[in-house]
Amino acid sequence: MRFEDLVALAAQLFDASGVGVMVVGTVVSVALVLRDARGPGRGDAYRQLRHYLGRAILLGLELLVAADIIRTVAGAPTLRQVFILGLIVLIRTFLSFTLEVEIDRRWPWQSKPGEEDRTGPPRA
Repeated sequence: MRFEDLVALAAQLFDASGVGVMVVGTVVSVALVLRDARGPGRGDAYRQLRHYLGRAILLGLELLVAADIIRTVAGAPTLRQVFILGLIVLIRTFLSFTLEVEIDRRWPWQSKPGEEDRTGPPRA
C-alpha cells in the first residue's frame, strides 16, 4: 500500500468520523432530551437540545476540517488547493465560532459566570 493510499484512507476515515459524530450526536441528543422532558425540567428541553446538538456539530466540524487538512497537505498542494482549503477552514471556523457563542451564550473572551471575582487565569 502506497503512502498516498494511506493518506486518502485517513482522510476518508476522518470524513466518516465527522459525519458519524454528527449523526450519532443528533440521535443521542434527542434521546437525552426526551428522557429529561418527562421530569420537572421539561421547559428547558429546547435549550438542552440545541446545546447537545451544537456540541455534536462542533466536534463533527473539527473532524471534517482535519480531513480537509490531511487531504491537502499530504501531497504537493497547488495554490488552488491551498486557497480552497483556506476557504473551507475559514467557513467552518466561523460556523464553529458562532455555534460556540450560541451554546455558551457569551463571547469567548468573556469570563464564565461566577469567574469574575477570581484572580488569575481560570483553572481547568
